[in-house]
Amino acid sequence: MVNFSLDGKVALVTGGAYGIGLAIAQALAEAGAKIVFNCSRQETVDRGLKAYKDLGIEAKGYLCDVTDEAAVKAMIADIEATIGTVDILVNNAGIIKRIPMEEMAVDDFRKVIDIDLVGPFICAKAVIPGMIKKGHGKIINICSMMSELGRETVSAYASAKGGLKMLTRNICSEYGEHNIQCNAIGPGYIATEQTAPLRELQPDGSRHPFDSFIISKTPAARWGVPEDLMGPAVFLASDASNFVNGHILYVDGGILAYIGKQPK
Repeated sequence: MVNFSLDGKVALVTGGAYGIGLAIAQALAEAGAKIVFNCSRQETVDRGLKAYKDLGIEAKGYLCDVTDEAAVKAMIADIEATIGTVDILVNNAGIIKRIPMEEMAVDDFRKVIDIDLVGPFICAKAVIPGMIKKGHGKIINICSMMSELGRETVSAYASAKGGLKMLTRNICSEYGEHNIQCNAIGPGYIATEQTAPLRELQPDGSRHPFDSFIISKTPAARWGVPEDLMGPAVFLASDASNFVNGHILYVDGGILAYIGKQPK
């Protein structure tokens, strides 16, 4: 019998107030998990708490910057004391800065790397001891197609997500013997607040050029939605994936498999 149940599990979703993080947390909650999330600003934490309440989900929110190791350690200690050992970590918190490389300040590059790559390292490092002690754990890193592909203006983001792909594989390699599975989800282009500027209609009512580009490059002929990530997240968080480790599951509508249409 395949077991997708998460009953009694404690799931921490970083940056889980909205968008992809909220959708994944909702899926984990519907499978039975207790939800904890964090954000780096109090107004975002409050927004997340309202979103979960509206969904009928009891969730605990923390004000915590994933790049602050002391703050992350304190958060994990509080979760363990008040709710239980973190069984599932979803490293979702991240940012993107779309700036041509020659125009990008080094500080901006470092900020993206710090949040998108160093943050997952800090959070995973903090939960792994509890997982080892418990004898089981699931870590899900939110990668990207930019873990595999490059594109103009996303040098920092692609560097961070490529690094996160390899961190995923290294956690698998280092801690698989402790029955810890570390995998990743690589979303394609998902319709969220973050990508909204790329989908805005032009003054003449036509599609944004990038929107048209993505549709033409995706066999599914559409942008993904956060709900498309719910099933994969439950799979990777559950016992159904106990022998899946170090894997990057791309949820991209087929874009990575597709060379594109031949020009007419």
